[in-house]
Amino acid sequence: MYETRIVHATDDDMKDAVREACALLREGEIVALPTETVYGLAADALNPAAVAKVFAAKDRPSFDPLIVHIASRGDLKNVAIVPQDIADSVSKLTAAFWPGPLTLILPKHPDVPDLVTSGLSTVAVRQSAHPVLRAIHKELGRPIAAPSANRFGRISPTSATAVMKELGGRIPLIVDAGACAEGLESTIIAIEARPNKKPVFRLHRAGPITKEQLQEFGKVEKVKEKTGDLPHAPGQLPSHYAPLTPLMLLERPADFKPEPGKKYGLLSYRGEDDSPYVRLHAWARVESLSPGSGKLAEAAIRLFFVMRLLDEAGLDAIIAEPVSETGLGVAIMDRLRRASTSGATHEKRMGHAS
Repeated sequence: MYETRIVHATDDDMKDAVREACALLREGEIVALPTETVYGLAADALNPAAVAKVFAAKDRPSFDPLIVHIASRGDLKNVAIVPQDIADSVSKLTAAFWPGPLTLILPKHPDVPDLVTSGLSTVAVRQSAHPVLRAIHKELGRPIAAPSANRFGRISPTSATAVMKELGGRIPLIVDAGACAEGLESTIIAIEARPNKKPVFRLHRAGPITKEQLQEFGKVEKVKEKTGDLPHAPGQLPSHYAPLTPLMLLERPADFKPEPGKKYGLLSYRGEDDSPYVRLHAWARVESLSPGSGKLAEAAIRLFFVMRLLDEAGLDAIIAEPVSETGLGVAIMDRLRRASTSGATHEKRMGHAS
């Protein structure tokens, strides 16, 4: 057990926070760091013993691979091998979206430990735009493996407070740089070359870089997951991003069948009084993703924050209203669907307290 400390990475304290985080990472320790998507649990990606601590702190199964974060596009060669037939696509995508929330699946460099990639021959790589993580990269000079800083399968943290609730006592340090700007984990794609045609981008996880943005560079096809298959990319298990309170994604209001005596909360899109979802039931609590305005960008930023509020409200169940599956709405619905297959059943299966 650790006595988990929080250090603030404001303008005045940035250098001290970066120095302290890098000292621990060099010692083979793990540290919670901010990214523009969600907070990540970081380790030196080339140190297998440090990476093992990430899996242990999160209760993450060893078959679920991690994302490797690099400091610059020039560092890609240190963790991945870019085949010639997709080199042009990699160059165009990284020029357009790095630093930023796009993760590429590429053949892994031999220096990357098998534990990072869960034994796969590929590695998931991205370059974060967050100034704190970029400063740590500059000081550390090493690639960083960093999945979300929460216990496995739980709600991803978008603040240092949320990280403390998830991993307090399990890690030595949290670097607090305020709320994350995007609020959803990165988009993950693999690239498939096609002779004399635009490449195909296999979409493993929807995220802030949308299908519409990617289509400028190639054809986007969603990867169809098969039940029982081991993941080929991070965040692919059907049970994921889940509150402890059972959550149900209610795609049609008519499907809601409340049980007498149970307290239900609504995860609403806009939260307006005349919404068919708001009027459906005498909710014990209503929380909105984009209060009144219905903006998908705001909903994406608030999703995990609102989900956590409802999870801590003493409810028997959370009912989630769907959003339009366009742009960022695809990623939001992906997270809601994975969360709705989990809840208490997932926790019992993973051996967590309910």
